Amino acid sequence: MSTFLFLLFPKKQPGGVLPSQRYLHTVTLIDNNLYIIGGQYLTDTSIEIIGKEFICLDVSNPFNTWELSWENLTDINMVPSHIGAASAQSVANMFLYGGISTNNDEKDLIYIFDTRGNSTNSWITLNAIGETNKAFLTSIDNDGKMYLFGGKNKLNDEILNDMLIFDTITLTFTSGSLVNAPSMRTDYGAVLLPNKNIIYLGGSIINNEPLTLNEVYLYDTIQDNWSVKTTSGYIPSRRFAFSAVLSLDGQKIIIFGGKGTTNLTALYELDVTNFNWYIPKVSGQIQDPRYWHKANVIGKYMVISFGCCYDQSIESDILLLDISNDQEYVWTTNFEPHLPSPLPTQVPTQEVISLRPFPSSSVLSPIMGTSITVFLLTIICIYAYKWTKLIRNMPTTNP
Repeated sequence: MSTFLFLLFPKKQPGGVLPSQRYLHTVTLIDNNLYIIGGQYLTDTSIEIIGKEFICLDVSNPFNTWELSWENLTDINMVPSHIGAASAQSVANMFLYGGISTNNDEKDLIYIFDTRGNSTNSWITLNAIGETNKAFLTSIDNDGKMYLFGGKNKLNDEILNDMLIFDTITLTFTSGSLVNAPSMRTDYGAVLLPNKNIIYLGGSIINNEPLTLNEVYLYDTIQDNWSVKTTSGYIPSRRFAFSAVLSLDGQKIIIFGGKGTTNLTALYELDVTNFNWYIPKVSGQIQDPRYWHKANVIGKYMVISFGCCYDQSIESDILLLDISNDQEYVWTTNFEPHLPSPLPTQVPTQEVISLRPFPSSSVLSPIMGTSITVFLLTIICIYAYKWTKLIRNMPTTNP
């Protein structure tokens, strides 16, 4: 066992152990924990070791990307070594779909891990007869459903453009509409928008030929229909195996890295209000592009996990892009978790009153003038009334 763990974690760092580099893994965020499972690095034989590895990163506390404290969950992993799976979260459960294993016959279609447990008994499996086992696709989870578009059929290597929908509540599969669907593709980018549309970008077809990003496709999860949008502006070069996330204001798609036919600019943004591409302003230590990595939005950060092919001695497995300022994104190595705002402290009533400013003289003058006038009129009226009454009560003198 000690030799096996040495292969999994070849180096140490100040905050714990350093996992193996990997790509074609899955990353699932559940209750402030990043669960990472599967993958390979450079050689197919690496799948047997790296593809079995199951690790977790706690993101509830501050950390520096050079001092990461990984938790090794490999001993309780019941999923065979694999690459190219898709994952989703529902309540406290991690759902793992598809992928390619070292032995295609031994892997079930769906694996479900209850993160509240800490043993091999935390896993259950589902193998739906007749459903396609796909790989190299992105899962979008929405309202308890996994939307699994395209990918590669692992049995015959056919690239697909179907929409498979898995309900994580009823544990059943259905199919979405194919009318006006995108062409077949793998390794694309996909993001759920606030209006419940899923936007699909780029990807690759046969022989890893990259697809253009001058068109994007929208799938309406409510109406079950497709539409296409033509993009403009600084359109990125053709690419696949990049990451895509939604900006904090919900109006932009941020993409990073990827693999294509030309040198790739690392970061682009797509404004989904007008479908215009542009290159955002970025500061900090500029990071080289990666591909076959994963990205999540956690608090104010775009958190990028692993990928190919960086130098682990000078680059961290985790990259952080602070996206809180729309005018300028910042590469950083320090993560500060999002904390709930404290409730406002109640100030005693007398203090509130004492802190109110006195009315200005311009306000007091008309108030005082009106008060004096009313007072004088009241005195005059009272005096006139008494004088009149006195006159009436005086006896009349007859001549």
